Amino acid sequence: METTLRGVGVSHGVAIGEVRHMGTAVLEPPAKQIPAEEAEREQGRARQAVDAVAADLVARGNLAGGEAQAVLEAQAMMAQDPELMSDVDRRIAVGSTAERAVYDAFAAYRELLAGAGEYLAGRVADLDDVRNRIVARLLGVPMPGVPDSDEPYVLVARDLAPADTALLDPALVLGFVTEEGGPTSHSAILARALGVPAVVALPGAGELAEGTVVAVDGSTGDIFVNPSAEKKAALTAAAAERKAALSASTGPGATADGHKVPLLANVGGPADVPAAVEAGAEGVGLFRTEFLFLDDSKSAPSEEKQVEAYRQVLEAFPEGRVVVRVLDAGADKPLDFLTPADEPNPALGVRGLRTLLDHPEVLRTQLTALAKAAEGLPVHLEVMAPMVADRADAKAFADACREAGLRAKFGAMVEIPSAALRARSVLQEVEFLSLGTNDLAQYTFAADRQVGAVSRLQDPWQPALLDLVALSAEAARAEGKSCGVCGEAASDPLLACVLTGLGVTSLSMGAASIPYVRAMLAKYTLAQCERAAAAARATDSAVEARAAAQAVLSGE
Repeated sequence: METTLRGVGVSHGVAIGEVRHMGTAVLEPPAKQIPAEEAEREQGRARQAVDAVAADLVARGNLAGGEAQAVLEAQAMMAQDPELMSDVDRRIAVGSTAERAVYDAFAAYRELLAGAGEYLAGRVADLDDVRNRIVARLLGVPMPGVPDSDEPYVLVARDLAPADTALLDPALVLGFVTEEGGPTSHSAILARALGVPAVVALPGAGELAEGTVVAVDGSTGDIFVNPSAEKKAALTAAAAERKAALSASTGPGATADGHKVPLLANVGGPADVPAAVEAGAEGVGLFRTEFLFLDDSKSAPSEEKQVEAYRQVLEAFPEGRVVVRVLDAGADKPLDFLTPADEPNPALGVRGLRTLLDHPEVLRTQLTALAKAAEGLPVHLEVMAPMVADRADAKAFADACREAGLRAKFGAMVEIPSAALRARSVLQEVEFLSLGTNDLAQYTFAADRQVGAVSRLQDPWQPALLDLVALSAEAARAEGKSCGVCGEAASDPLLACVLTGLGVTSLSMGAASIPYVRAMLAKYTLAQCERAAAAARATDSAVEARAAAQAVLSGE
């Protein structure tokens, strides 16, 4: 009998196929004592396993490229954390086996993360994956991961580690469903980059029986268990219709009546550029520069290395707009040479621009490298600071840009509610705003963006979040300046229409989402988008807001 389940749709498309569950490693090794004379050998085994797992993660990252590479390299650094290894050695010295010592040391580190204001709770899935891989290697059992199958299937898991998501084969994995995660988790972001339909935060997903046929709608978050032939046909037809609309829609982003809405790409480095160009991106709305700094957490990359990487991206968009975000370190992106290790709550501490202002030489080198990379290129370079709280922050950043001789527009990211509430004040110092809706939602609702249990509050359709977007856009319009969105909210085609109606002047997203958003915008006039935005803001929940906007645009 057909039943319907509802999760959070995070990657567009429809997938119909049989359920296959993610394989897991043996989680808890037996606790047994070893003689003292075996301690040194066990410590060697532990180090070899850790190094092998770290090398495998780096190799997977090199294969995947782009944003996935940065995520996997961060996981490899997690595996080789010196304090963790010291704890493993200590436990072996008092009688633990290598595998039990690794298990217990990671459990203690897990508790530490959970105590750090829970901001780092989203990294627990990554930590568990590293632990399972090391323990599996030590026990000689299969690694956790994607099941072997000759036939395409829908992958179901409690959560997906970046190492698994990054190398999914879209020819075999039709779509995936997870019990945990949220719309801005690593798995969701990577799924969108791969173009694989995905639904996360689905309670009871693990109870779906192996081999059960399911239909996954990554746009709505609906999972149809044992769908009828009629339901399959309807979903397939709807997917085909969407695909046809994508093919018919080309050129710059605009509403049906010609109101221009530039569609830009979010990129993590040069490896992401080809997909952005192929999708017809009109430029880059968010160039995350962290990938360069994650290569070596002990020191910043040289100016020469930065110039080379930045120039590769800038050259790809002649006459286009490229918006670069300077290093956003801290919280879930710690760097040994920049971020303190003992902050009680890193999410509310020294991160983003605060970190750079504490280390002006790092900011100066990055801005100088950007200035040199743009020399002689016909590109419209814009540079923005993350985590701007007020006018003083904006002024400090703009002053640093001028001191570095940077010829570019200077901007501020709106990720903290105070910046949205005082946007006109911030705009006295900078030339544009860019809304990072993921962090803006996190700080507005006190809801960690990686924790599935609070994904309801991370929904970008929340009316309070739309209010903050509207405030920022209105302030920019009053000052004659621009206000874009570079958070994942821009990748939702229906929400893109609402954001346009709120007054947002550009939308930036993962390359795979650009055709969907372009096709949707082309169907409606600016006035229709404005009415949909007003209807969404008049509601009291994310579900109601989406329904209200949909009703306006469908003419109901």
